[in-house]
Amino acid sequence: MISRCRGPYALALIAALWASPVAAQQQTAVHGADSIFVSPAVKLAWAVRRGASEVETLVAVRIIASDASFRVIRVDGVDPFSKDRKVFVAARPLDRTTDLTIPRAQFADHPSTEIRFFQGPDDVAADRPKFTVFYLGVPDTTPEFPTLRDVEAYWELVLGQAK
Repeated sequence: MISRCRGPYALALIAALWASPVAAQQQTAVHGADSIFVSPAVKLAWAVRRGASEVETLVAVRIIASDASFRVIRVDGVDPFSKDRKVFVAARPLDRTTDLTIPRAQFADHPSTEIRFFQGPDDVAADRPKFTVFYLGVPDTTPEFPTLRDVEAYWELVLGQAK
């Protein structure tokens, strides 16, 4: 029998034990407002490589992952009104440094972007990212360059690390 004195403590302990597995599985989502995003887990830098036309223009993102538990990455575009989702970059292994490109024209109908980090294939299948950096479009501060070489030089300058 639990006395009155111990009752509240017992309930608090039960609640803490019940909540701890849920808390451990919670996903972290952060807003990446600028073209450079730095956190303890990842660094991101956006750039645009202009093409001869809008159809050939690419949005490029370099990702440097310092959290070794992130093993898979996927990039989704989201229509902010209908919430319709489109996979911009299919789930793929995440290397320490990973470069991704997305045709800029895809952002017209799905301007919100989610860069989603997963621990493994099971989490991808369950749509359970561990960490998400989301944007409300291509950041306004994203620079544009005429060549891939210029994009890579920019990334090396702002991220301090070559691929």
